[in-house]
This record gives sequence, structure tokens and C-alpha cells, in this order.
Amino acid sequence: MTRVTVYCGSLRTVPRSYLDLAADVGARIAARGWSLTWGGGRTSMMGAVARAAREGGARTTGVIPRDLVDREVADSDADELLVVETMRDRKALMEAHGDAFLALPGGIGTCEELFEVWTSRVLAMHAKPVVLLDVDGHYRGLVTWLEELRERGFVSPFALDSLVVTDDVDAALDACAS
Repeated sequence: MTRVTVYCGSLRTVPRSYLDLAADVGARIAARGWSLTWGGGRTSMMGAVARAAREGGARTTGVIPRDLVDREVADSDADELLVVETMRDRKALMEAHGDAFLALPGGIGTCEELFEVWTSRVLAMHAKPVVLLDVDGHYRGLVTWLEELRERGFVSPFALDSLVVTDDVDAALDACAS
């Protein structure tokens, strides 16, 4: 069974369309018979992806730092909720519990998680797929900047090729399966 680690926004102020996207991703992960690993929160996009995955029959594993249990409102309905001490511990466990990594729209925390797991792939510390779901051009500026970094010699073509960028949920999940 494929275990997909999803990174996404946790703030309660995100537009409804992103909550719907997260729920759609969770439902489609379940429909494929996969499991979900995510940041362990039950609000915003985090909560939407986890609820939809569980409703579809997927196993869910949340990983949350102790200091964020109340702030992100830990999802006590998770099949497994791992409470860790630090964000570094969180990222390590989320990586260990994933066969593929999928970043949905999010903010600086989502970007930080994406960059760490992507860098690890580029450095051959793992060979798992890393996918960026760029709906509504959410990451357009980031992708443009990364291409500029490649042109300036700071990012290799291999690095850019190792990050799958798509605006289609099915294509993103297909990339997670490869």
C-alpha cells in the first residue's frame, strides 16, 4: 500500500476552494487504497484532507509537535497520532511514514517541508516521489523563481526534474505512485 505524506496549510483563514481541494485529495487517496500521513491537525486543509481520507476508508497517521497540539488542534480521530517534541522530529517521522510526498497549497511551513524532502531526494537520501500540486497558480512565483535559479546555476536541471509540478489532482497522485 502506498503511504502518501501530504503537506498543506493549517491556518483557518484559507479560501473554501483550498479546503475542497484538500478534501478531494484525501478522498482520492482513499479511493486508491492508500494511506495518509499528515501534520496531525484537524482544522483547515489538514483537517479536510484527513477527514476525507478516513471517510473513504484510508488509514491516517498524524504527526504533531507537542507545542502545536492545542494551536493546530490535534486530530484525535487519527488512526495513529504521533506527538513529537520538535518540528524536526515531525518532519523526520512524516518522511519515514511516507512512500511519496505531496505538497498542496500552503504557506511557509508547507514550503519548508517541501524543500527539505525535495533536497533530500536531490541528494539521493531517498528516491521517493516529490510532487507539488500547483492549483490556481498558487506556487507560480515559486516555480518561476526556481527556474531563474537554474538559469543562474544555483539549481541543477536534475533537481528541477526531480520535483513533479502539476495542477491536476489525478496527475499528482499518479506521480506519487511512480
